[in-house]
Formats: sequence, C-alpha cells, structure tokens
Amino acid sequence: MANTFLFFLLLIFSSNIIFENIYACNQSERSSLLSFALTLSSPLLNWTSTDCCNWQGITCNRDGWVTHLQLHSKGLKLKGGIFPSSSLANLTHLTHLNLSHNSLSGSPDQTEFFLSLNDLEILDLSYNLLFGVLPSSLPSSHIRMVDLSSNRLHGAVSSSFFQQAWNLTSFNVSNNTFSGPIPSSICRPSSSSLRHLDFSFNNFKGSISSGLGKCSKLQVFRAGRNYLSGSLPEDMFNSTTLEEISLPLNSLNGAISDGITNLTNLTTLDLSYNQLSGVLPLHLGKLSKLKHILLDFNYLEGSLPLSLMNCTNLVELRMGTNNLGGDISMLNFSKLSQLSKLDLRKNNFFGILPRSIYSCKFLKAIRLNYNNLEVQIEPEILSLKSLSFLSLGMNKRLTNIKEAMRILMGCKRLAVLSLLSSFLGEEMPNSVEMADFYGFQNLLLLDLNSCNLSGIIPSWLSKLKKLQVLDLSHNRITGSIPSWLGTLPSLYYLNMRFNQLSGEFPKELCTLPMLVSGQTAAQVGRVYLELPIYYLPSADAAFLQYNYLFFAPYIYLGHNCLSGNIPIEIGQLQLLRLLDLSANNFSGNIPDQISNLKDMETLDLSMNHLSGKIPASFTGLNFLSRFNVSYNNLGGPIPSSTQLQSFNASAFEGNLKLCGAPLPNKCQTTTGADAPDTSTQDVDTKKHQIPWLYISVALGFITGFWGVCGPLVLMRKWRYAYYHFLDNVQDSFHVMIAKWMAIMRRKFV
Repeated sequence: MANTFLFFLLLIFSSNIIFENIYACNQSERSSLLSFALTLSSPLLNWTSTDCCNWQGITCNRDGWVTHLQLHSKGLKLKGGIFPSSSLANLTHLTHLNLSHNSLSGSPDQTEFFLSLNDLEILDLSYNLLFGVLPSSLPSSHIRMVDLSSNRLHGAVSSSFFQQAWNLTSFNVSNNTFSGPIPSSICRPSSSSLRHLDFSFNNFKGSISSGLGKCSKLQVFRAGRNYLSGSLPEDMFNSTTLEEISLPLNSLNGAISDGITNLTNLTTLDLSYNQLSGVLPLHLGKLSKLKHILLDFNYLEGSLPLSLMNCTNLVELRMGTNNLGGDISMLNFSKLSQLSKLDLRKNNFFGILPRSIYSCKFLKAIRLNYNNLEVQIEPEILSLKSLSFLSLGMNKRLTNIKEAMRILMGCKRLAVLSLLSSFLGEEMPNSVEMADFYGFQNLLLLDLNSCNLSGIIPSWLSKLKKLQVLDLSHNRITGSIPSWLGTLPSLYYLNMRFNQLSGEFPKELCTLPMLVSGQTAAQVGRVYLELPIYYLPSADAAFLQYNYLFFAPYIYLGHNCLSGNIPIEIGQLQLLRLLDLSANNFSGNIPDQISNLKDMETLDLSMNHLSGKIPASFTGLNFLSRFNVSYNNLGGPIPSSTQLQSFNASAFEGNLKLCGAPLPNKCQTTTGADAPDTSTQDVDTKKHQIPWLYISVALGFITGFWGVCGPLVLMRKWRYAYYHFLDNVQDSFHVMIAKWMAIMRRKFV
C-alpha cells in the first residue's frame, strides 16, 4: 500500500516536471521578446516573470517556442519610429502575429523579417501608422490572413506578392495610399481558397483585369473609393460564390451585364457613384438572395425590371440620381416584406405611388423626391411603425398641408421630414388648427422650403424640443420672428430667407443653446440616419455623403423686411459659422461684438441701411471665406488685414464713403500708412462745420460777466454797497502799506 502511494507521488511529481518543461519558453526567444519590449516607448509591458510563455499576449507550443504574439489595442508606440523587424524575425515558430490597433510606425519592408517567419498563418498589423512599400512576396506559404488596412502604406501591390499564397483566404489593404493597378494574378488555381479581397479607400487606377473568375471560392470583393475605370470584367460573373461586390466611388462605365444574374449567392451589390449606363438586366430578380442594391449616382436608364419584386429578401433598394423612369404603379411592393430603405430620388418615375408600399411593415426610410409622382399623405402611412425618414418633395399633387401634418404627427419615430416644393400656395397651419398637436416629438429636421406658404410662423413649432434643422425658406411667411425660437434646446440651423418677415431681430434668438455653448452642443451628439444625406460644398465640387445629420451652425434671414439695429447680443452665438442678414432694412452700426464669433466662415450684411465704420476688430475673424457688406451707408477705411483684403471689391461696393483696399479709392494719410489725411476731407463739410469750442468759451465769458455785473447794473442798493466795500478795501490797503514801510525803516536804520 505504501509502495503504491509513493508511486502515485512520483507520477504526479514527474508529470509536473514534464509539464513545466513543455511550456517553459525558449531562452533565445525570451531575449528576442525583451528586445522587442525595449523598442517600445510606451506602454511598459509587464514581462518580468522567468517563463515568457506566461506573459501577456504570448502563447507557446509544447516545445516552448512562441507561436502567438497578440498585443492588439495596447497603445503601443515605438522609439524612433523603426519597425522592430530584427527582434521579431527571431520568433521563427510564430504562427499568429497581431499588433493591430496601436500606434506602431516604420516600414515593414524588411526581407529578414518576412523571410524568417516561415510558419506565419495570421498577420494583422491593421490600424497603425506604418508606411513604406510592401515586400516582394508574402512571408509564408502557410499564411491564411493578411490585414494591413488603415495604415500609410503606398506604392504598388505586385503580382509576385501572392506567389506563395497557396492557402490565403483573406487579404485586406484598405484605407492606405496604394496606387497602380489591382494585381491581376491574385486568383490562380493555386489560390482557390481565397474568400475575401479588400482594396477599398486607396488610389488604385485602371481597369479591373480579368482573373477574378479563377477564385472559385471568392465571397467578398471590395475596391470602393479608388480611381478604377472601364467596365466590370465578364469573368467576374463566373465566381458564383460571390456574396458581395462593393465598388462605389470609382469611374466604372458601361452597362451592367446580364451575366450578373449568374451570381445567385449575391447579397450585396454596391456600384454607386460611378458612370454606369444602359438599362438594368431584365432578369435581375433571379438574384433572390439580394439584400442590398446600391446603384445610386450613375447614368442608368429605362424602368425597374418587374422581376426585381422577386428579390423577397431585399432590405435596401437605392437607385437615386439616375435617369430611370417608368410607371411606378406597375410595381407590387407587397412581395418585399423585408424592405427597410427605399430611395428612388432624382429620377423620372411617374404615376401614382402604389398603396402596396404600405405593406412593407419594416420600412424605416422612404425617399422619392424629385420625380413626377402623384403623391398624397394617406392614413395608411401610420402602419409603418418604424418610419423615421420621409422625403416626398418635388413631385405632383401633394396638397392639403393641414391634413398631411395631422396624419404625419402620428408617425411617432419620424426624425426627418422633407416636403419641399409641396402644398403650393397654401397657408401654414396655425396653432388654432393644430390645437391638439402632440406629434413630431422625435423630429430632428423639418424642411418646407419653396412651398409658397403664407401665414405666420406657427407657435406649435415651439413644442419640437429635438428639432435641430428648420428650413422655411422661399415662402411668403409674414409677421415677426417669434422670440420662442431662441428657447428651442436643439436648434442650430435656421433658414427663413426669401420670405416677408418684418420687425426686429429678436434678442432671444441670440441665446440659442446649441450656438452659445460648446458644451451643450457636444452633449447632443450625432444622430445616425437611415438614408444618407448629401451636401454640395460648391457648384464645381462633388457631393459629400453623410450618414448622420450634418448641417453647419447657420442662420439665414436674408431677403426679408427685417428692420432696426442688429443686436449686440449676437456676439453670444460663438459657435455660429454663417450669418446672412442681407437684403433687409437693418440700420445703425455693425456691432463690434460680431468679432466674438471666431468660427464665422460666412458673413453677409449686404443691401441694408447700415452706417458707421466696419469694426476694426473684424481683422480677428480668421476663418472668413465669404464676406459681403456691399450697398450700405458705411464709411471710413476698410480695416487692414490679410483676410478682409483678400475679398473682391464687389464685397464692399455701394458704400460711397468706404475707402482702402480692395476698393480702388485709396484712403489718404498724414502720418503713417493707415492714418487718415484730414486735409483731403470734404471742403464743403469744413466750411459748414460749427466752431463749438469758440462758442462755448464766449458763452462762458458772457455768463460769468453778467452773473457778477448784472446785479450791480440793475440794482442800486447793491451798487452803492459794492462801491462802499471797495472804498473800505482801499483804505485798509493804504494803512497796511504804511505800517509795513515803518517797520522796514526801523530794521535798516
């Protein structure tokens, strides 16, 4: 019995020794890891124990060789910006190297590093600061995944880079600055296991070479936001395993081939922002697994194929800004039970919007603006419980704004409502008509511009506590700007230009919380939109796409009948970037407090009755890109600054007394370059100036003289008393002189 017990103790002891020997790290690799740690400037790695196999991020095999180095998202930074290739190259048994989401810099193009890692299977250096070019080939024939995305790598991706990629399944170099063509020899019979390719967000150019069809297991192909041109290669449609083709924001052209219907596993087709033309494939509906179709911003024409309604898994259908057309009432949306987003804006569709669209119970976003549709707000829209985005403007027959508002306020989740150029000539529903108003409590944007609406700004808008953007421009709205607008806690974009508003600029508007306090603005945060919105920075620029509510802090009140002074309290709107008060009847001076608006980019005060000088403090508005004070009654020199002098003279014209650059009439000076020359002032003005100094001296003398002498002339008793007083003073003075002379004689005798 005792021998048996001793045997078990010996067995346990020996197994512990074997276990420790199996997992004890190799000392040479321990030294290499410590060398790697010494290259880091931060943070300090807690690698202090004897056995490196127990260190954070380290995994060893049974022989004590390091196989996994995984230090992602640790905030690693390197000393001197040199990639630690020499120390890592000694880890010859490494299979997994993950240093992603750090701040590592330097170039990974080190032959010794890549050639030594013969067993490497996973290489993830994404989201760092690496620069330089790629090496000539991958480090290992065993490698399965390479992720170098979100760095600063450049140069071409050579075809030889994939020469040994026999087991490669995923390759991601997105969000770098790679250039040249997309390598044509990625897909070879030897690389049949490749499933994921991502070249997006780079500078690749040229056409997509044929060869993708050789990747018999390819599922995802992404190359968006590059400079690719030409048509889609026909052999791409041989990769029947493809589930995603994402090539937006390129210059691809030509028609979408009927061969695309071979890709029966396709779930995502994103070819937006290209130059594709022609009609859509007639049998597009064969792609029954399609969930996302994004073909907006192209030149597609013809009608939507009826077979599209067979894509019963469709979640997102976006074909806006094309030349598509046809009778939309021919489409039966009832089959698209999963549809969540529908965007057909800026096309040529006509006909009555089919009621079958209300059977899509999961619809969150509908955008059909800029078509020729016959649209009305029907009570059935209330069945779309998740609807948060609705844009129907610039269509036909959208009437009865009062009833439309009553229905829509029942859409509890509605966040974006754009009905521009609708209800033409109707009257804005007032508070009496909306007495039972309780809706729009989640509304962020309300756009009723260009509707030719009359009436006043209704007070029910004051209940929209989440409203951030209000556009009532290009209407016939009258009355004054209500003071309660300044109490809306989330409002930061207000557009009421081209109306008939009168009265003064309310001081309460200068207390808008979102424009006064950066802390308040930061608390509101970005709100994700179900459909992106598009912003055109200038006429010659491309559209910018935003997936959240994006509007700069603007106040547009131009082209109205507003009067009075611009309140000095306007200086409180420190976050304001644009202020347009043009074409009104404002008078008085330009408030110096506007110079407190340090973020101001556009200031338009033109076509008013403003007088005085342009405040010298405007030289501190360093972000001004547009400035206009033309056609006022301003005078004096234009303040000297590189900012104001950079604007065209037209920004100051129509002010007869203004002078100085950029105007042609110079301000003459006496001393110094900027001092005004008084000798050149208007001669007629000098002639008619009143000499107030001399007048005041004369008046003072006359007042003092008659204040003393007047009573002596007019009152005899005062006059006798005054003369008697003088006689007494004279006698006293003679006696005092006589005594003083007698004293002096006695001293000097």
